[in-house]
Amino acid sequence: MELVIVVVFVIGYLAIAFEHPIKINKTASALLTGVICWTLFMVADSPETMLQSSHYHHFVDDLKRTVADFTSLSLSDIHREYVGSQLGIHLDEIAQILFFLMGAMTIVELVDAHNGFKIITDRIRTKNPIRLLWIICIVTFFLSSILDNLTTTIVMVSLGRKLIPNKEMRLFFAGMVVIAANAGGAWSPIGDVTTTMLWIGGQITAVNIMKTLILPSIVCVVVPLLYLTFTLKGDLGFAEAKPQEEEAVSKSSSLMLIVGVSALISVPVFKTITHLPPYLGMMLGLGVLWVVSELINPEADEAARKKYTAAHALTRIDMSSVLFFLGILLAVGSLEAMGTLHNFAEYLSRTLGDDRIIITLIGFLSAILDNVPLVAASMGMYDMTTYPPDSMIWEYLAYCAGTGGSMLIIGSAAGVAAMGMEKIDFIWYLKRISLLAMLGYLAGAVVYLLTWPFFAVH
Repeated sequence: MELVIVVVFVIGYLAIAFEHPIKINKTASALLTGVICWTLFMVADSPETMLQSSHYHHFVDDLKRTVADFTSLSLSDIHREYVGSQLGIHLDEIAQILFFLMGAMTIVELVDAHNGFKIITDRIRTKNPIRLLWIICIVTFFLSSILDNLTTTIVMVSLGRKLIPNKEMRLFFAGMVVIAANAGGAWSPIGDVTTTMLWIGGQITAVNIMKTLILPSIVCVVVPLLYLTFTLKGDLGFAEAKPQEEEAVSKSSSLMLIVGVSALISVPVFKTITHLPPYLGMMLGLGVLWVVSELINPEADEAARKKYTAAHALTRIDMSSVLFFLGILLAVGSLEAMGTLHNFAEYLSRTLGDDRIIITLIGFLSAILDNVPLVAASMGMYDMTTYPPDSMIWEYLAYCAGTGGSMLIIGSAAGVAAMGMEKIDFIWYLKRISLLAMLGYLAGAVVYLLTWPFFAVH
């Protein structure tokens, strides 16, 4: 049965990777894969395969101590108890990630509804292509570390449409925004979903991941920027005039931006001080921002205020992505519970012999496959008793999975968003941007491996 579940997982993974050719939304594929894997795991006719799992042995030992008539339980009974226990454990971990993401998405939507991000984007007015490229990439890099790479890409590509009428030039800028957004998200515990997963899972800590990955992430962006500084040709064209914003909205923009960004930044601080899960800090920030949004413009009628409320923002968050994470994390969790991922990690270690090579290859794979299941699988492959929090393998995984997706336009949520907004051709990106992204990825990887001994905590 283990082989059947692995086959189902691979088929589901391929369906996710080839979402557009087969015209089936990846969320549907992920949900089906996750549920089918756990169902097959529960009804397995041969639970004897579980004897290879260390999780299983620990569970049986605990069961012996808590169940008085343990000897009366059949192997099938123990198997069903084990599967139910593992499902509960994984659902608890997954729920923390999903509530965290939903809170962050709602905060971002609420700030955007009040045009808070326009305070940042409207200040960019230079007409020099090289200078504008550096400014946009720097803003994208740091904005992505506070928001997330997908939202930041949407904001900055939208800005590019206003400032760069020249289509070919705008595509170059969009490609660099993807690289900068992914690099900016990788070093922040709240900037990229894969780094967030590692942070919530306890594999990394907020302060340590920021200080160890910020330099490699900067190098990942600067290397392509330096190349384009000397090779980029052309002009921006004539920028369109910016429309005037409504006075009521502009008055609330500054307040909502400050409170929203403060709410996001305070989450790691909240976790450090209280030692409570990060999703509670995110819920606290959302609650505060919600109250502030209700108190803004109290004299306006209900119909006019509706689109600026948190309730309306909740209707705009990408629930499809949330359910996608649920499905794929459930599927990966079943493989972890069976011990399959741990056995695969041991095989890779025996075959390749160096975890740094394995993680580097995972970064290249993330350009082809979705980095969420790749990181989820990696978290299940390596035991935290062997690799404690802030070990090199976790930090390097956060960097590689976060930035490796930039090498192909379909390799990250940021890339897919830019592809849809600017109709970027896959082959065009492959010819013009992929090599730049790979050079930045490898340069940042080298910098991390060289500097890691100076920051190592173990």
